[in-house]
Amino acid sequence: MKFINATTCPWQHAVGEDGPKPDPDPAPHRLLSLEQWHAVKGHWPADMKVAIEFPNDADIHQLAPDLPRIALVVLDFPKWTDGRAYSQAHLLRIRHQFKGAIRARGEVLVDMMQLLARTGFDEVVMRGDQSQAAASKALDLFNPVGFYQGDVAETRPWFLRRAA
Repeated sequence: MKFINATTCPWQHAVGEDGPKPDPDPAPHRLLSLEQWHAVKGHWPADMKVAIEFPNDADIHQLAPDLPRIALVVLDFPKWTDGRAYSQAHLLRIRHQFKGAIRARGEVLVDMMQLLARTGFDEVVMRGDQSQAAASKALDLFNPVGFYQGDVAETRPWFLRRAA
């Protein structure tokens, strides 16, 4: 899992004097809202990768046709008790075979690290009061044995892995 500092991340929002630009110009490392992406995807260069902030209450399947053009999908946890982004990440990895990065942001706590990794996230922006060292330790808790159930990285349950 990669821990991201939002202030030094190369992916940046397209903003102007009055806030987010509704129709931003193509540029490397653009982090766009879903609305901005819909406004520009028709004229955005196909070879210029983009990052999309995707709301957790929207249907992730609508991104499927655009996934080859997307380098990063940022999924939101508005509350730590709202787990819809786990399902979105799982669908991106398993059903849509998305190979780009999936980032969790918002109310991301240490307690969530294992499930984030198991559902397909590979980057996180931790909530400000959370410890990156504790999060790393939580990720290593079940290594090297692993989990009984399958996940996005290894879909077979533990007993089938042991037999192989």
